[in-house]
Amino acid sequence: MRAITLIFSISAVLTAGQLAATPSQWRQYSATIEQSRWQLSSNTPLQCQLEHEIPNFGKAVFRSAAGKSLNMDFELQMLRRPDSYGLAEVLSVPPQWRAGEKTKTLASMRLLKQFNGDLPKKTAWTLLTELEQGFSPTFYYSDWYSPYDKVVAALNPVQFPTQYQAFSHCIAGLLPYSFEDIAFTVLSYESGGDQLTRESRRRLSQIAEYLKYDQEIESIDLQGYTDSLGGRWMNEQLSVQRAQKIKDFLVAAGVAPDKVQIEGFGERRHVAPNDSALGRAVNRRLVLQMAKP
Repeated sequence: MRAITLIFSISAVLTAGQLAATPSQWRQYSATIEQSRWQLSSNTPLQCQLEHEIPNFGKAVFRSAAGKSLNMDFELQMLRRPDSYGLAEVLSVPPQWRAGEKTKTLASMRLLKQFNGDLPKKTAWTLLTELEQGFSPTFYYSDWYSPYDKVVAALNPVQFPTQYQAFSHCIAGLLPYSFEDIAFTVLSYESGGDQLTRESRRRLSQIAEYLKYDQEIESIDLQGYTDSLGGRWMNEQLSVQRAQKIKDFLVAAGVAPDKVQIEGFGERRHVAPNDSALGRAVNRRLVLQMAKP
């Protein structure tokens, strides 16, 4: 959509007379049909990101990340960030060929000083739906750097459908857990050896799958513990053995050996009484902690 179209599309907000009286006060930013590009800039099981360049203004970014629940956010990255606080009105502007369609008001976006604009999940999905139908989500606000100007920035739906389809496939393949979900994990053991419980084996497989894609992991600390059955020295050796076996598993999965540190504390630092089967089961554990820079 060419920038001049935006002037007439905002008639729902300002009358034609007002626009005619002060046309120079509107600064319009939008990719032309030839410039319009949508790019899937991140396509991994950890993050999906769809971007659209707005020439001389900045970039629109839709982002969804791995996690327990479906999430989505929108960020309007501006070359000149706000120098004061305010609101930007978000409209959905119909294309010229859809005569009779009305401009829809979608939301008000808060503008914070020296921050990019952003919108929450539900509104972000609404913007994607409007783009899919050929509408142009449009942002308008008073300029922070000039008392005389107002700014209009629009997203062009040209070339959107193909990349949106790829974006949707990426979202469908996101892992159902995030770094925060697994960064601190307690694994449990069967009695008398280094065999993890069934649930802990599943959890460890999830961690290994996550580590295939996240290259920002700085360190992984493994601390092994036992219950009080058996000798103290034997228990300490067993706790080290448990930690070493987990390290070997992670290294085989592709983690650099120098990123993984192990310790064994035996029956020390128990977290439950050792005078019952349930308490001993809780104490047979390995604590895994991951850190990023």
